[in-house]
Amino acid sequence: MNVSDDLVALYRGTVVELLLDAARRRPDGIALVCGDESLDYRGYAEAVLGLGAELRARSQPGGRIATLLGNSLDACIAHFAALAAGRQLAPLNPAHTARELEFELRDALADVLLADVALQPVLAPSISELGTDVIWIGPDARRLADTAGAGTQALQPVDPPTLAILQYTGGTSGKPKGVNLTHQALRLNVAQREAVLSTRVDVERILCAMPLFHSYGMAMGLYLAARCRGTLVILPSYRREALLDAIERHAVTVFPGSPTIYVGLLDHPRFAATDWSSVHTCYSGAAALPVAVMRQWQAAVGVPIYEGYGQTEAGPILSYNSPLMPIKVGSVGRPLPDTEIEIVDLDTGTRVLPVNTAGEIRARGPQLMRGYRNRPEETAQALREGWLYTGDIGELDEDGYLYIRDRKKDMVIVGGYNVYPREVEEVLQSHPAVLEAAVIGEPDSYRGEALHAFVVLRAQSRCRPEDLQAHCAENLVAYKRPARLSLVERLPKTSVNKTDKKALRSAA
Repeated sequence: MNVSDDLVALYRGTVVELLLDAARRRPDGIALVCGDESLDYRGYAEAVLGLGAELRARSQPGGRIATLLGNSLDACIAHFAALAAGRQLAPLNPAHTARELEFELRDALADVLLADVALQPVLAPSISELGTDVIWIGPDARRLADTAGAGTQALQPVDPPTLAILQYTGGTSGKPKGVNLTHQALRLNVAQREAVLSTRVDVERILCAMPLFHSYGMAMGLYLAARCRGTLVILPSYRREALLDAIERHAVTVFPGSPTIYVGLLDHPRFAATDWSSVHTCYSGAAALPVAVMRQWQAAVGVPIYEGYGQTEAGPILSYNSPLMPIKVGSVGRPLPDTEIEIVDLDTGTRVLPVNTAGEIRARGPQLMRGYRNRPEETAQALREGWLYTGDIGELDEDGYLYIRDRKKDMVIVGGYNVYPREVEEVLQSHPAVLEAAVIGEPDSYRGEALHAFVVLRAQSRCRPEDLQAHCAENLVAYKRPARLSLVERLPKTSVNKTDKKALRSAA
């Protein structure tokens, strides 16, 4: 199948247009690689359009398509096919429990679910009650790369202002919130990112170690690869050995990672022997990157990590360091084009604070969400007069660079003083014996709250808690020092490799 100009025009102003344009211009170029499987852009487009026509026929206008798929060629095809069908995609986490999935499936009310056949036992109760139309995916079920392109005449133009993604993210009530993002927001955010982090067309090989259901994996993997007509090298799951193999085997040029991934790789015995010469760009997102890790990485690999900041509610990228401007270590860069960022007071959120003053980060731009699904009160709290109130604490310097200090909910008040755990974590991370550190607040009868630090030491380290306390005493005022310091073998992680502070609080 040859992708025509008329077919591309159906998706003008959406991320589907990026994929079809790549198939038109580079049909024989390898688009996807996952393990021993690969797919060129022609086959990618055929599978997406064929499945898109099928999904359109099996769902209602304005309906939703849910996916429960691990990293694979199928996950990429299903993602773009749902958007090509003109339906809203709800990419769910396949690692979630039956309880978690039941809530999301009830909230999304998807017409069709594309799910890994291995999840049948977990999903059976929910899909039976909801009556969801399920397409089972797997080696012994259906493979989406085999979907024929017939029936694409059933496809219709997709309007950019309509809803494209329903992305679930953590909620303050303990229930996940569904973020509504439009086609227009996704596509504009790709253009905003490209303006400050430009890619080379037809030659990039992008490593995807992040989950494809996550907004970071989508923006910095799936959409980035389609935009530059590059090859997306997908890891089915994150394992350090597999990642190091992929870097060399596929001569990866662009490496989007997360702080957990960078920390883990630096500590791996094979890291120093790995050939990183093909990599020219590294990105970090999804969580704050410790300054010590960034410096160690650049010294070892010879390539800086461009750190950025965003949220699912922001399409997801708001700011980034860029090769077009000086990198300020510890900063997440300057706002993307057409994006405004302000720091406001924590009490009212209406008073704009001066530079170098910490407060809540609020942002405004075309990439913002439309709101939370079925959550009018939380939508009104997050979106006020065109601004997204992020719930993160940060500050801007004189040059407009943003620094993330902490989550608003993670701020600890010790004896009346505001303490941002990330600052304490940075100090602990700067100790040569420390691999990872996480700090939480705990109730304290005298000071109201006190700090509890959890530290993972490097292999063979003989460092003692009192050594780390002495290090803190040299670098932090007394009220910022941990009252308790626990040495642990590992930190609990969420499914997207962020430190799970909720689990730490429960275990403390």
